[in-house]
Amino acid sequence: MKKIIKYVIVDLLRNKIVLFYTLLSLIISFSIFNLESNTSKGLLSLLNIVLIIVPLVCMIFSTIYIYNSAEFIELLVSQPLRRRTIWISLFIGLSVSLSLAFLIGIGLPIIIYQPNSTGFMMLLMGFLLSIIFVSIAMLASASTRDKAKGIGFAILLWLYFSLIFDAIVLFILFQFQDYPLEKPMIIFSFLNPIDLSRIQILLKMDIAALMGYTGAVFKDFFGTTTGIVVTTIVLSLWILIPVWISAKKFGKRDL
Repeated sequence: MKKIIKYVIVDLLRNKIVLFYTLLSLIISFSIFNLESNTSKGLLSLLNIVLIIVPLVCMIFSTIYIYNSAEFIELLVSQPLRRRTIWISLFIGLSVSLSLAFLIGIGLPIIIYQPNSTGFMMLLMGFLLSIIFVSIAMLASASTRDKAKGIGFAILLWLYFSLIFDAIVLFILFQFQDYPLEKPMIIFSFLNPIDLSRIQILLKMDIAALMGYTGAVFKDFFGTTTGIVVTTIVLSLWILIPVWISAKKFGKRDL
């Protein structure tokens, strides 16, 4: 398992796309902080990159990598190795590489310009989102052997989490605005890792008014230590559950 993980990490760290992603993130992050006189505004400008671009890159790249590594995976399966071990090793290798790219490209400027609780919360959420969307990408790629369908499914999942989910939440709120929806909306927020990350980051920035319907009314819950712990646990489940399901699918797949 260690050899597979090491091979995947070394392979990805030499990958031109990963290197380009890291370098571009680094340039954009430094540029944003240098253009803003107030570093807090620079951090706010990075918010959309962390919540939208990072999940997109992790999702698409991981899905394509799995499909392009089909021959390598078939070679591993022919060896006396458990399929689950192979799949988990690929997941760990992808997660480490893309998380490292995030920590260097976006994390390093944040540590330099905003080494406070808000900056570290953004680092934590971005780090978790990188791993979460690698996990979801593994599920997408394990769901079908067709590369085009797999990539299309991954893009649809990203669209759902980044755009469609909020539209559904707004629709429900407008339709049932006369009813107390605070507790149900907390549960709905747990169904989207991007929303959970947005809520925690904006609460640390103390600008809850910008959180929209999905989080503003929940400040009393998400702003507490209990809320942060629960959020971290839920995000961890967003990592573990898709990987577990995809590992089961891969174990039953006829290669």
